[in-house]
Amino acid sequence: MQAIPSNRHVGLDFGTTNSVAAFAPSGEAPQLLPLAGPDGPTDLFRSALCFWHEDGVPGGVAVEAGPSAIHEYLEYPTDSRFLQSFKSVAASASFDTATVFNRRYRFEELGRMFLDKLAAHAGGELDQIDRLVIGRPVHFAGARPDEVLARQRYDAMFSGFAREIHYVYEPLAAAFSYALRLDEPATVLVADFGGGTSDFSVVRVEAPEAAQRCVPLGHAGVGVAGDRFDQRIVDKLVLPHLGKGGKYRSFDKVLDISPGYFADFSDWSKLGLMRNRRTLDELERLRRSAVDPDAIGRMIAMIENELGFPLYEAVGRLKRDLSGSESATFRFSGGGMVIEERVDRAQFVAWIADDVGAMADAVSRALAQAGLAEGGIDRVFLTGGTSLVPAVRALFTQRFGSERIMSGGEMTSIAHGLALVAQQDDPRAWVA
Repeated sequence: MQAIPSNRHVGLDFGTTNSVAAFAPSGEAPQLLPLAGPDGPTDLFRSALCFWHEDGVPGGVAVEAGPSAIHEYLEYPTDSRFLQSFKSVAASASFDTATVFNRRYRFEELGRMFLDKLAAHAGGELDQIDRLVIGRPVHFAGARPDEVLARQRYDAMFSGFAREIHYVYEPLAAAFSYALRLDEPATVLVADFGGGTSDFSVVRVEAPEAAQRCVPLGHAGVGVAGDRFDQRIVDKLVLPHLGKGGKYRSFDKVLDISPGYFADFSDWSKLGLMRNRRTLDELERLRRSAVDPDAIGRMIAMIENELGFPLYEAVGRLKRDLSGSESATFRFSGGGMVIEERVDRAQFVAWIADDVGAMADAVSRALAQAGLAEGGIDRVFLTGGTSLVPAVRALFTQRFGSERIMSGGEMTSIAHGLALVAQQDDPRAWVA
């Protein structure tokens, strides 16, 4: 692993899908922190946890995070518990605890375990941080996000991790990163598409010699992003095999199966939590009364065999393939089912049309808060993995013209920008 300068200022992009850390050496360009993994050092640290039973560890349950969590899961999938996208429940008042091997964990406990493992994979380079600048969404994920609750959980999660902690909107951090490419003033719309949220900032970037380079003008966001697109794919291609739209018998009546189980199954932050005795017992009772019991049996098998991660991988492959071609094949096998279905890009665009519309509305709100129309934007900087989806990119080319669209550093620009904020004499000017 390469040597990291001795420095105690750090930018941390704690993402729904991946997390990235960057050092901020005084007077030098920020430097991404390589983190040890089973396949060697990596900048991207998957925001996931894996639990498994192990003798000799406190409580008899071991835990790993990032790429090592995936490695441990793949070694013994049925004997482990794999949680991903747990950031999505930060602002959810309905989320109390996650039950893993009969032990309950609050959000901040999951988050702290994740941070401790991330630090361990940094080989001590994240010890004794003086200043930590953390990215946060403009609008948290969830139907009715509670921002006060999310902030309380973040504070508890990061408490003691650094002497000085600041939270900065993620798209504003990306603006700091993008500003290094500009040699003249410009008004920039930054669009950051993560796993759980899509966030937008309008920023005035002053000339390089200006005392304050980036001046925020307006922000907006929506709890719709890559994970929601995944839900649409699962809903259309997988859930019909698991009983969605089916019926069950109750005495002399035939009733519709409640959609609640299917909503949880298609949500990556909740799927891993369905493997608990209460949920499985309820599904078994439903299976016995279902008109199509085999379909519910397949759902039970998916949950009991911890097949959420391979399903996630199959959905991700389809999205990537459709970003590069007009059609692709979705392939998945497991839990007693085999799915191989051709999907046209036009179908996928139709599935996510309402979600892209919600993103467009959030862009309009950011512009309105900044007091600008489309013509007042000189550059549009797209970042985050979902920005590579053609339907998302088209939203901006149609409104602003392709000549104003810029991109790059889709997975690392936020951490890079957060480190730049950490270098400022007083980062409080940019705190959310």
